[in-house]
Formats: sequence, C-alpha cells, structure tokens
Amino acid sequence: MSWHEVGAGVFVRRYAELDLSVGLVVGAESALVIDTRGDRVQGAELAAAVRGITALPWQVVITHGHFDHCFGTSAFLPAPVWAHERCAGFLASTADQQRAEWVAHYRREGADDIADALAGSTADRPDHLVSDRVDVDLGGRVAQLRHPGLGHTDHDLIVAVPDAGVVFAGDLVEQGAPPDFGDSYPECWPSAVDGILALSPAVVVPGHGEPVTSDFVRTQRAELAAIAELCLAHRLGELTLEQALRRSPYPADTTRTALARS
Repeated sequence: MSWHEVGAGVFVRRYAELDLSVGLVVGAESALVIDTRGDRVQGAELAAAVRGITALPWQVVITHGHFDHCFGTSAFLPAPVWAHERCAGFLASTADQQRAEWVAHYRREGADDIADALAGSTADRPDHLVSDRVDVDLGGRVAQLRHPGLGHTDHDLIVAVPDAGVVFAGDLVEQGAPPDFGDSYPECWPSAVDGILALSPAVVVPGHGEPVTSDFVRTQRAELAAIAELCLAHRLGELTLEQALRRSPYPADTTRTALARS
C-alpha cells in the first residue's frame, strides 16, 4: 500500500486488511491523522508511514470507536486524540468484547499474528471531545470535525478539509461493500449523510474502500433512505420480514441487522 494524495497535503492510505482507508492532513504547523488502524502493530506501521510524509507534530482524530479504526492509537501517543464525546463511553463498554470477538475471528482465519497483536492492544481513550463541531487549526489550514447526527454509530465524526474539497466520512460511507448496521441508527443514517453532502465535497473518503465522488454518496444515501423506509414500515407492522428483505437494496443478512437495530 502507499499514500494517495487526494488534495493538496491531504492523503489517503488504503489497506487490504478489511479494506480500511485512513487519512492524513498536513498543515504548516501540525498534521492530523484520521484513524489509527486495528492494533498496536498496525498503528506503529501507520505512524512510520506518516513520518515518511511529514516530521510535524501530529494530532489524531477517531471517526468512531470500532476497533479497526482506533486500536492502533497507542503508536501515536502522547498526542491530542479527538473523538465525539460519546466515543469514550462506547470504548469503555465495548472494547473488551470487540477485542475478544475479533481475536477469535483472526484465530479462525489462521491470522495468528494479527490475533496476537490485537490481544495485546489497548483501546486508548480520546482526550479531546467533540459534541457538535470543532475546528482544528493545523497552521495555514483548518480541519473541521463535525458530528452529523446518528448514523453508523451514535458518535460518528466526519473530517472536512475545505481548502482541498475533501471529506473523510468514516463508516458513514462505504465503498465496495454494504454499510455495516451493527451499531447503527438506520432511520437516522440518511440525515447524517445529508450532512456530508451539504459540504459539497469534491472527494469523499469512506472508512472502507476507495475515495468516491458526491454522486456516489448520493446514490448510497438513496439506498440508506430505502432501508430507513423499510425499517420504519417493519417497525410499524406494515411489512413482514420477508417483504422487507425482498425490497431491500442490500443483502439479506445486512437488511436483517438493520431491521433489528430499528
């Protein structure tokens, strides 16, 4: 893998493992690392890769508290770690379960090196908390941290870089696979995506997959709206499970998870 510059001083690094995409925004005085990968070894690899781009002091922003986006944070400490104010509580209540589930997953897959690294990784808590919006001055440019509402989780943050026309969407946008509804708020998710589109980005970086255009995001927003409508109708008893599954734009397992969350 390598860095891909999607705007002046704005980089994306995409990994084969879980098709994760992380980001880097370089200012005149500091750099902002967007997500830190899934364990301490992966985090250290990312930290070294950042140092291949810039020697500036760094700050970190976590888009949400799923392990693959933040269990590598220890490699960047000490540093300011930004996240939504509900992220710390989410990590406190779910980190051990996430670790156990994914260590078991990697053992089953025969990826014992990843399992061992994850088993020895901590979920370091963010210390700079965002309730709605914060602008982070990187020197000569600002990164805008925004909570667009309930969506993939209850604590998603997006990162907008207005002078480059780039938005890092975390898992509010997914390219190459259906969105993950495991901790989601399906009936609210389309509104959160509206918050991304309102910024009129030229490039949107999903949490997984390759950078996309606003047209892609609008298409996915329409799919999420269809899911939201199915969830509402099913919750009100207007559709059976079988009817909802037939009408869904997503596979049955994905749809079942969304319906259960609603």
